[in-house]
Amino acid sequence: MKSQAVLEGYERAPHRALFKAMGYTDEELARPLIAIANSANEIIPGHIHLDKIVAAVKAGVRMAGGTPIEFGVIGVCDGIAMGHQGMKYSLASRELIADSIESMILGHAFDGLVLVPNCDKIVPGMLMAAGRLDLPAIVVSGGPMLAGQFRGERADLNSVFEGVGAVSAGRISEADLRELEETACPGCGSCSGMFTANTMNCMTEVLGMGLPGNGTIPAVDARRIRLAKQAGMRVMDLVREDLRPSRIMTEAAFANAFAVDMAIGGSTNTVLHLPAIAHELGITLDLNWVNEIGRKTPHLSYLRPGGIHHIQDLDEAGGIPAVMAVLREKKLIHTDLMTVTGRTVGENIAAATVKRPEVIHGLENPYHAEGGLAVLRGNLAPDGAVVKQAAVAPEMLCHEGPARVFDGEEEAFAAILGRKIQAGDIVVIRYEGPKGGPGMREMLSPTSAIAGMGLDKEVALLTDGRFSGASRGASIGHISPEAMEGGPIALVREGDRIRIDIPGKRIDLLISEAEFAARRAAWTAPEPKIKTGYLGRYSRLVTSANTGAVLK
Repeated sequence: MKSQAVLEGYERAPHRALFKAMGYTDEELARPLIAIANSANEIIPGHIHLDKIVAAVKAGVRMAGGTPIEFGVIGVCDGIAMGHQGMKYSLASRELIADSIESMILGHAFDGLVLVPNCDKIVPGMLMAAGRLDLPAIVVSGGPMLAGQFRGERADLNSVFEGVGAVSAGRISEADLRELEETACPGCGSCSGMFTANTMNCMTEVLGMGLPGNGTIPAVDARRIRLAKQAGMRVMDLVREDLRPSRIMTEAAFANAFAVDMAIGGSTNTVLHLPAIAHELGITLDLNWVNEIGRKTPHLSYLRPGGIHHIQDLDEAGGIPAVMAVLREKKLIHTDLMTVTGRTVGENIAAATVKRPEVIHGLENPYHAEGGLAVLRGNLAPDGAVVKQAAVAPEMLCHEGPARVFDGEEEAFAAILGRKIQAGDIVVIRYEGPKGGPGMREMLSPTSAIAGMGLDKEVALLTDGRFSGASRGASIGHISPEAMEGGPIALVREGDRIRIDIPGKRIDLLISEAEFAARRAAWTAPEPKIKTGYLGRYSRLVTSANTGAVLK
């Protein structure tokens, strides 16, 4: 056991004395020491209850003969950080999370690790740490929030964001919005659609790092507590078997993740996070993979924000195992891969069936023939851009219009609420990429305002920033190279014509090569928005969105 390097022998008496100062007994110190990375806090609804999940994990560890030792991990709430300076810290916090877990684990010689996240950057940050450390590890999330209710219909956080635009357009009153605000988010858990948090919790399950049910069992369901106990027990088997993340998160496992992501219409942020996790394991994921897998993988489950169903419906339908069982029918996933259960993917899903076929469609009647995500390229995005094509209205799949150019989110949001954006416009928000933001802010406020005003079938939004998993409409993000690096998006001028062809996987600025060259020659990089503190360091070290925005 690794922990014995800290605890065994007379020369380690001082170390044992420090443990005993905390109340640990000799019997506890003779067992494997299992780290519990707990991201509970009182600022994220998806994390407010994680102490209960961690208590269940600890019970499982003790039942299986280990000694659980908890430490804290930070987390930023994307919803609360949205639309202001705070969102610059969201993606950047992913690297802090991975680094801090590495520091705690290697600083104290643990034998195994249980990671307890729930929301957007915390899940990938913890998976990055698991890959980097390659210590026997398992993930158990806090589970999704139930959908709320508003006047007899389901509602969620995205409903409230879109309500802001609806008030601005005069479609609902401020009193209506206040009523919606009171009921849309009824309790703890990660926000209830197939937004980034729930997408990544589902991806954890598909990658083999979480037990079946990790992605979909609701936060308030007793099955979630039982799952946490099982994870605590299972980590002890992983330690005994020396089953490490490098044997589980293989290149084929990432192919499975992208396939399921396509089938469930997951968040565009997976195109940032899966490559970043793979990077920690020495695996390079090319963006071309997204389209290759997407072309052969149908879109089977249409959840919010594009569809009408929520995560609780997917859970009732059989969850991720049922989705994978459908994909298995045409060999669209690898079934021979090892998982933290100690069984293969195929063994895990052997008994899985679809219990609600209106939620998980069959291969013969998918919602869309191609998967939910697409990567676009063209002279505006030579290194790629990402769109959640499953959430785009059919009439916006191909669109040409004039650019309305903004050098930051706030300016664009004010113009949208000020009714200065017209049908047919293409809103361009730049200098919001990993370096330029810095931090690659999500644009849920602008996209929701456009949708709430009823313009999502007439207005597109392009950015070198990114979108919340809750965004819908013709929202094209991750445009690379970003403006701060002199990418073509930096050269767009007000009124330029832009052509979007999502089926053709193209996005182009309709100016001549000579004009492109003249604008490139005249462009100079602006001063960084932030030069000090963590974001100053982050902006100097972060790489492009098409590489997962990992640090150099």
